[in-house]
Amino acid sequence: MNLLALSLRVMRSLSNLVVLSIAILCPLLAEDVVDGRRSVGLEGRRARLVVDILGGSIVDFHLVGHGLNPLRWANHGPTDEPRSMSHFLCLDRWGLPSDAESANGMPSHGEATKVSWEILDQQPTSVRMFADLPMAGLRVERHLKLASDAPWFHVVETVTNRNKLGRVYNMVQHPTLGPPFLDKTVVVDSNAAKGFMQGGEMPNPEVPSVLWPTALKDGEPVDLRLLSDDHDPNVVSYVIEDEIGWVTAANPGMGLLIGYVWLTAEYPWLNIWRRVEFGKPLARGLEFGTTGLHQPFSTLVRKGEIFGRPLLDFLDASESKTRSYVGFLTAIPSQYRGVAEAKLSSGTLTLIGRGDGSELAVPMPASFGITVEP
Repeated sequence: MNLLALSLRVMRSLSNLVVLSIAILCPLLAEDVVDGRRSVGLEGRRARLVVDILGGSIVDFHLVGHGLNPLRWANHGPTDEPRSMSHFLCLDRWGLPSDAESANGMPSHGEATKVSWEILDQQPTSVRMFADLPMAGLRVERHLKLASDAPWFHVVETVTNRNKLGRVYNMVQHPTLGPPFLDKTVVVDSNAAKGFMQGGEMPNPEVPSVLWPTALKDGEPVDLRLLSDDHDPNVVSYVIEDEIGWVTAANPGMGLLIGYVWLTAEYPWLNIWRRVEFGKPLARGLEFGTTGLHQPFSTLVRKGEIFGRPLLDFLDASESKTRSYVGFLTAIPSQYRGVAEAKLSSGTLTLIGRGDGSELAVPMPASFGITVEP
């Protein structure tokens, strides 16, 4: 080998080493520490958002100049282990595993919040990250963008089956509200339709059925828009008949509303979870996803569907599927009574006020991709 060839080989080796070093170091350099936990912070002119690396949860979303964070649940605890917090992802399942799966170590709601997520790329208002779920054999890749000049964020997640065989799975977003935003005055609204209370007897757990926002407790109606000192029924699931699904939670006294918008072709179910402790609201889950039955896969396979909507999805070997959603914040007046209707048109989400028909326009960034017209 001549000297020139040797020099070129050494240069290529050094170049590869530099690229490898950058790939290893960049994720470390991109990390923040928030409340003692490894995190990614995104900062726009109108809002700030924080993603926890140990479990991938969105743990903070607040307006700049208004530090109230609605997504605050189970944020306090061990700082060095993955766990579910605030808005987390349920994957590969929603609910409990079978007894045999549990004995093998599968947790409730799957592994997505039980593993560390890896950063692929981070910019001031965006992050690309992924997580491998070892027991499920799935990989989830997430691209999260915070609008630079609007209080919106956009999430695109792709799930890939890395197994040699196809498999069933579910994917449910689990935004969870907590105090101080969550109190007895918070009003939850949605375009949900027909629903049922979890815990009904098989083979027809959807009997009796209800219509949003009503649920039943001991045969008596309960308004799920509100939560005071009794959380029963604590999980109620609804289908959404429109092409776009939405859910909002408003605290008029604190002047803030948080909401989510998604395509129902991707997430046909909305599951409402409620929790009270010591006579006060502790948590409200606004959970939209691919299933509405909180049971192991064996039960879902036997049941198949409810109200014409599937209860699980399927990924063939090496197949990938992509889903997305957006979240937003907006200031509201102190007399705000909630959202009667939400209309998405020409890049603006218009919230029609309950009772007075007032219109609150919330412009959506054009690049955020929820484009189906109602």
